[in-house]
Amino acid sequence: MKRLLFLLFPAILLISPPCRAEDPLLLWPDGAPGALGTEPKDTPTLTPYPVENANGPAMLLIPGGSYSGIYEGQAEPFALWLNEQGISAFVLRYRLGSAGYRYPAQLQDAVEAMRRIRGEAAKWKIDPERIGAMGFSAGGHLVSTLINRPEDGEIDGRNSAVSPRPDLAILCYPVISMITDPHPTSRRMLVGENPDEAVLRQTSSELQVHPGLPPCFLWHTLEDRLVPAVHAQLFAAALNRNGIPHEFHLYQDGDHGTGLIGTAHPWFGDLLFWLKGRKFLP
Repeated sequence: MKRLLFLLFPAILLISPPCRAEDPLLLWPDGAPGALGTEPKDTPTLTPYPVENANGPAMLLIPGGSYSGIYEGQAEPFALWLNEQGISAFVLRYRLGSAGYRYPAQLQDAVEAMRRIRGEAAKWKIDPERIGAMGFSAGGHLVSTLINRPEDGEIDGRNSAVSPRPDLAILCYPVISMITDPHPTSRRMLVGENPDEAVLRQTSSELQVHPGLPPCFLWHTLEDRLVPAVHAQLFAAALNRNGIPHEFHLYQDGDHGTGLIGTAHPWFGDLLFWLKGRKFLP
């Protein structure tokens, strides 16, 4: 039955009534902290894909792109897929290393996005205690940092009464470590050419896990030639050591980026089964 479900997912997108994105919201209407200009690359946005479902779940969706771009194949297609599951989605397009932004600018954007979503939960008709974050590749690294060290993205004077930490996290073939077998482009774009050891440890998510984090779902493939599976393995081991509820799937087949919308892959069904257990499906 599980195999039948995930094989049907791409078809569901074709036969169900289409959902629509709302206009992108400027994440920082008065200018992002430390902005290097006022061009689109300096003005991160949050695009809502709301579902008419009173007090329903929501997901902050963070695409990857090696911190040098935004891979759109991990943006709207997955927002629409989440909508089909009854989950409101919010796509974050954050500042990038290729535009001159280094850590923690990206985390500042993620923290502000979570605060915006949770702080305006009534407006979006979502449950403020059922807001997750889902990231792919470098976006998975940003999600892992968001749950580990949201304090690094804090801005003086912002509404700290609203928690920026997601209620659960989904990491898809994530970049995790800046020390062990790092992905060179992601590391260079995030922390620069010659980061010191303290920054490398601070941004290596497997070293920052601690008790009290939200439940996590993560998956990777052994055939991934861009971001080795050891990244997800290190993070899963750290979650286990710290007693964090989690589910880790290590699939044999598929290179980096496998299992995108329109493909048949068991991770779709495995994720929905896990979300149901977390009461994250309507």
